[in-house]
Amino acid sequence: MSAVFEQIFQVGFLAAIIRIATPLAFATLGEMFSERAGVLNLGIEGIMLLCAMTGFTATSLSGSLWLGVLVAVLTGMLMGALHALFTVVLGLSQHVCGIGVTLFSSGLAYFLYRLIFGQQSVPPSIKGFQTLPIPVLSDIPVLGPAVFNQFALVYMAILAIPLAGFILYRTPWGLSVRMVGENPRAADSAGVSVIATRFQAVILGGALMGLAGAFLSMAQFNAFTFGVVSGRGWVAIALVVFGRWDPWRSAGAALLFAFVDALQLRMQASGLGHIPYEAFLMLPFIFTIVAMAVMSRNAVAPSALLKPFRREER
Repeated sequence: MSAVFEQIFQVGFLAAIIRIATPLAFATLGEMFSERAGVLNLGIEGIMLLCAMTGFTATSLSGSLWLGVLVAVLTGMLMGALHALFTVVLGLSQHVCGIGVTLFSSGLAYFLYRLIFGQQSVPPSIKGFQTLPIPVLSDIPVLGPAVFNQFALVYMAILAIPLAGFILYRTPWGLSVRMVGENPRAADSAGVSVIATRFQAVILGGALMGLAGAFLSMAQFNAFTFGVVSGRGWVAIALVVFGRWDPWRSAGAALLFAFVDALQLRMQASGLGHIPYEAFLMLPFIFTIVAMAVMSRNAVAPSALLKPFRREER
């Protein structure tokens, strides 16, 4: 165990935490925007998977990484719009529609991948994003190599956190999002279009989920596999509760999960052969369940979460 604790203070361990937290941060922020507007998006797992596939495919066929990112983001927005159509416009059950979107997106990802790439003995791969050191900042001891020598998408995730906080708390649109998530009747009386605002929030959430999927297949693994998401979408939903629907707290929750995930990887590599590796794989998810159970007792969700808005009903 001493070898594990020694690795915790190494630059590589800190850099691994940042990389693992990046897709979680994107996905958690996306889910947070959706829920703050009053819409639970349980389709996040399937949306991330489909976006990882479309982004990887676009990059593989075109050779352009940023085109792949764009395709992934557009795919996320399209699936977000589909979920919003069912839940916001038609007012159907958010739970049922979310599960349906996950199943549909997952099945579509598998089908399209097999249709395009076939059944290959060696799965195709791409040359993914390379680390991009920031001059001067990357020379800072310890923190520099860990934070400022990362992929471009990592820097985007870092910038997305304060940007999300600014949008949510300092802009008229962010105020509208919070209003329709707390009291849609009052928002409607104030002239805010509840349907349009919720629709926009869910689509923005889908775009961020698309970035999460793109990172997994184009930076972290440089390939698409059917287990590329591995439950990160469900974890993101829990992290939103853990972060109490706040961008900064949600990002902190993503970092905590990433710390536990990076730690279990180090524990697997530390030579503790008498412990099955499955026990280590469970650690981040056990942490998430326990943390959500503890935090959800006092967490106050947006008042209108899961409640469809129908203007004609009073």
